[in-house]
Amino acid sequence: MKDKIVPLLVVGALIMGVFLLFSGDGKKQSTTVEVKMPTLSTVAASGQALFQINCFQCHGATAGGTTQGPPLIHKYYEPNHHADVAFHRAVTMGVRAHHWGFGNMPPIRTVTTQDMRKIIAFIREVQKANGIF
Repeated sequence: MKDKIVPLLVVGALIMGVFLLFSGDGKKQSTTVEVKMPTLSTVAASGQALFQINCFQCHGATAGGTTQGPPLIHKYYEPNHHADVAFHRAVTMGVRAHHWGFGNMPPIRTVTTQDMRKIIAFIREVQKANGIF
């Protein structure tokens, strides 16, 4: 049974990726959002430190976006639209621009799988504090 689930998940992720690739309109939208910072869990606080090293240049210190990259504290990145695996794929493989007009995101080779777990915890806790579930 497990042998059948993994290929189905891979195919589903590929289909979703193709859909997302062609679903954006390429128009540049508002690049920043106001972010309310919550008290973070220990894991998320570690993720925040890693985010500051690897991600803030484009996504802002609180993941609210910059003129270089989109806000991750946005409904586009809620868990039901971009699951955690989408963040992993973006970091490990890069991602083509599809919601925003910033251009493609290159892979970030310095971020490990363990780092991503912490960074995602940070993003999800901040999203939740800002009404994004």
